[in-house]
Amino acid sequence: MTELTRQRCEACRADAPQVTGEELEALRREVPEWSVETRDGVAQLERRFDFPDFARALAFTNRVGEIAEAEGHHPKLTTEWGSVVVTWWSHKIRGLHRNDFVMAAKTDAL
Repeated sequence: MTELTRQRCEACRADAPQVTGEELEALRREVPEWSVETRDGVAQLERRFDFPDFARALAFTNRVGEIAEAEGHHPKLTTEWGSVVVTWWSHKIRGLHRNDFVMAAKTDAL
């Protein structure tokens, strides 16, 4: 278990700061399998998880949903036969917050 997986998400406000460039690099080292994608000017953390069938992909999707509900921070989940793409970003600040990296680490721990 990493330090990030032990942390809880803090309530994110519209005036919360996005991670800085230096913070981004440090946090990315904690979740190396995740990529930073920019869509419509919004930085997002994304990772694809592969599974041997739809049932296991769906079960994983539900487990991610459970931790999202518990933390009050919700990703975009795309579930297909054999894969799930999980995308974390903070909607209120239109970018990446420390919470997104916490949740990426918790997703990895599943």
